[in-house]
Amino acid sequence: MLDGHRPALWVSDLYGAQQGHAEDWQVCLAHQLRDCTYAIDAGDAVFAPRMKALLLRAVVPARRRRDLAPSTRREYRRRLDCALDAVMALAPTHRDGQRLRKRYGKLRSHLFTFLDHPEVPAYNNGSERELRPTATYRKVTGGFRSKWGADLFAGIRSIIGTAARRGVGAYQAIQQTLPGQAATYPG
Repeated sequence: MLDGHRPALWVSDLYGAQQGHAEDWQVCLAHQLRDCTYAIDAGDAVFAPRMKALLLRAVVPARRRRDLAPSTRREYRRRLDCALDAVMALAPTHRDGQRLRKRYGKLRSHLFTFLDHPEVPAYNNGSERELRPTATYRKVTGGFRSKWGADLFAGIRSIIGTAARRGVGAYQAIQQTLPGQAATYPG
């Protein structure tokens, strides 16, 4: 699907097919918060609550990451890494807490990438929002009746979504794409 393209940065949940595609990776904190909540509800009272609190603490600078000075981002990173060390030192007895602790032992270097690269969000909600219209269309209409219809819809959604993220209007993007001037915009 990426046709040999290797992005410098990648944001995703922990779906295996999305891992290892970029030089650096940000684990979606929203998905991790959901998993911590599940572990707490399942009975882990040692690891998951502390990890959830740490992830919620990380969301604060994540929202402001673009406005923070590099030195401030480094300090946030240092503090979060120290707090993560303390959480990782815990020894959960519940299996869901143990599973999370093992996961974060492997992924710890990818939890706060957004502080090293402020252009990267801490969650992949934008990508999931881009998929929502397609899922809604499929549910309302019962799906596409032909392969060319599905391909056309996907192509138009891709052009409009990419253009919107780059500040280009949908009409202008389609106008430029039809004669083959530009399918994507630099940036």
